[in-house]
Amino acid sequence: MSALRPDQRLWITRAALVLSALALLLGAAAGPASAQNPKPTIVLVHGAFADSSGWKDVAANLRGQGYAVQTFDNPLRSPAYDSAQLEKKLTDIPGPIVLVGHSYGGFVITNTHDPEVRANVYIAAFAPASGEFVQGLLNPITYPGSRLLPPALQVKLVENDPTGIAGRNIDGYIAQPYFRDIFVQDVSPAVAADMYAHHKSAALVANLEPSGAPSWTTVPSWYLISQQDRVIPPALQRFMASRAAPGRTAAVDASHASLVSRPDAVTAIILSAATAVSS
Repeated sequence: MSALRPDQRLWITRAALVLSALALLLGAAAGPASAQNPKPTIVLVHGAFADSSGWKDVAANLRGQGYAVQTFDNPLRSPAYDSAQLEKKLTDIPGPIVLVGHSYGGFVITNTHDPEVRANVYIAAFAPASGEFVQGLLNPITYPGSRLLPPALQVKLVENDPTGIAGRNIDGYIAQPYFRDIFVQDVSPAVAADMYAHHKSAALVANLEPSGAPSWTTVPSWYLISQQDRVIPPALQRFMASRAAPGRTAAVDASHASLVSRPDAVTAIILSAATAVSS
């Protein structure tokens, strides 16, 4: 082959530089695989008669897997009010989100509509259809078995509640002697006592306000049934799961508060959802 002329060598050098620059630009645009499919932030939503401390072990497990985790201090006032507060929180979270709701927290995530939410995960939770409400779903004729009834279930007057009439509201709570047997019978008395120290009452209207359009009709959802649940009967959980999470349902031999008594099983189904939406 004859030697290249100086002008030819210059042209080839310039072409190589252009191609190298294009490769760098394309690489920067594409980024590493982890940037293309970032791990979602997982937001944990507690239900009635609890606070965010119940998620402690689950949150630690998820953070150990490299996930950003946030908890939501559920006001427990009503589905519309509580979901509006959750939506405000979500606006400050960049990137994709997985919402996890326990018990009444499922009502809240069902009524939360944010374009960044990629999955819902229901943990022994309500997953209502439009127009359904807590007390209607807990119909003892259709789904017997809930022990969340008087005298275990008590009511009290709550002062300084801006969501109530004239700043007052009527809340329901579980009387202390019944708490462990109804809510979390599969933990030690000491753990149950600590949970009761974090017990939060819920406005009665939260049990009576109908759900709006359910997010699970458009957001992929997962459901973990608690098979020894004494708050939401397992048969009712299976019914709700069949609508909201067909093909993405698992079960655990646990009380209503499986997030405390079986955190590894709860973590596993959350990871299933998070992995699916980031793959």
